[in-house]
Amino acid sequence: MEGPHYQNVSSPYGQTPRQDAPRQVYGPGLDPGLDDADRPAPSGPATAGGRKVGLSTALGLMLAGAVAAGSVTGVAVSSLGSDSGGEADAPAAANDGPSNSLEAPSADAPPAEEGSVEHVASTVLPAVVSIQVVTPGSAGEGSGSIISQDGYVLTNHHVVGAAGENGTIQVTLHDGRQIPADLVASDPATDIGVIKIRDQQGLPTIQFGDSSQLNVGQEVVAVGAPLGLSGTVTSGIVSALNRPVRATQDGGESSLIDGIQTDAAINPGNSGGPLVDMNGHIIGMNSVIATASQTSGSIGLGFAIPSNFAQRVAQQLIEDGRAVQPMLGVTVDIRSQARGAQVNEVMPDGPAAQAGIEPGEVIRRIDDRAIDTADALIAAVRSQDFGETVTLEVYNPERDETRSVDVTLSEE
Repeated sequence: MEGPHYQNVSSPYGQTPRQDAPRQVYGPGLDPGLDDADRPAPSGPATAGGRKVGLSTALGLMLAGAVAAGSVTGVAVSSLGSDSGGEADAPAAANDGPSNSLEAPSADAPPAEEGSVEHVASTVLPAVVSIQVVTPGSAGEGSGSIISQDGYVLTNHHVVGAAGENGTIQVTLHDGRQIPADLVASDPATDIGVIKIRDQQGLPTIQFGDSSQLNVGQEVVAVGAPLGLSGTVTSGIVSALNRPVRATQDGGESSLIDGIQTDAAINPGNSGGPLVDMNGHIIGMNSVIATASQTSGSIGLGFAIPSNFAQRVAQQLIEDGRAVQPMLGVTVDIRSQARGAQVNEVMPDGPAAQAGIEPGEVIRRIDDRAIDTADALIAAVRSQDFGETVTLEVYNPERDETRSVDVTLSEE
């Protein structure tokens, strides 16, 4: 029986921009992985809105896509399926004015109970924006979170990366105002981007939570603009953690994330929007969904980039215009059938070489986390801190020996 496909969660509207429809954007680029310069294109591509979105997870699933309201680009191992939709099938009135999904309560309505979805929505919605991107050949839409009062917005690369030098970006605030924005920088490998709303001060902001403290089963809320319907709120739970997800987009680029899996409904247009805890703190950025072969909407398998990682990369993009990741100093064989990540090459004088890791050995664990695939290793290493020392479980097939080695990760 055919399994699920993974795709970005942006929704494309075709090659010619429509002036009366919500715009959509394309996404991620080539994921360098763990210095994996020879990584082949992922197998088992799926197609969403005309884009290939093949992904592979630690479960051996093929994923594709990102969750922008327009078209979302792919995500690498650990990258989340996107909520990209097909041709412009969202209601034409989706962007005609401020969202009314959060209506003012009547005078005698009781206040929302703290910790309820209603309370979370009232806290988070003012800091979530819809993003419209138009290029000479396409248009798309996604979502984003305001992370500074002067207008920095966290979103997916696949939502804004296409803007480049020739595109335009416009954001729609929760109060209905439409304001131009500029691309600060974006990183295809991690599917993270930052834009800045022009000439703003005192904007409402979202607060970051600690994604390392998440537990499977805890309640979460997703906020964004699926199919151009801005200000949409859905709820669910954390279904799983540390899901390596890879997605690809047109042009063969791919991204990889160490995804938070959730059953909160995520659809095309949610890309770049926040996944928040019941305190209203962002603990993930919605980026990818898995879909059944004949559908493009949510089937309860959505993936978000952990907030700790997204915040770190966003800060690098704002300060340096580029992102770097912790490095183990090996290339790994994505085609290997071995259980774990088989080492192809060890970089001279790199962390792995200094720890005595040899080509042909298989890395099966990093600290207390099992490693089943090459992508799982890449995602796990990226999730560590610079200069952190981790313990690897390494299997040598020639000697049929397993040993533990400590490795101090360096900057890419």
